[in-house]
Amino acid sequence: MADDVAAPRARLAVVEHELARLQYRHDIAMSTFLFEEATALGREIAPLEAERQALAASLPAAAEPATGAVPVLSRPRRRRR
Repeated sequence: MADDVAAPRARLAVVEHELARLQYRHDIAMSTFLFEEATALGREIAPLEAERQALAASLPAAAEPATGAVPVLSRPRRRRR
C-alpha cells in the first residue's frame, strides 16, 4: 500500500513545486505588464494544474491531525474603584 502511494505523492510534490515556480513567474510578469509572457506561462500552468488535481484526487485523503481542547488562560480582572 505504501509503495502504491509513494510514487504518485512524489510526482505530486514535483508538480506542485513546478506550479509554484511558474505561478511566481506569472505574477512577476503580470506586475511588470509583460502580458504576452504571462499568457504564455498561463498555457504552461494549465496542464500542470490539471495533472495536480488528478493526482490529488487519486491519492487517499491524508489523516487530519488530532486536535484536542486547548485551555485558554483568562486574564485577571481589575477591580473597579
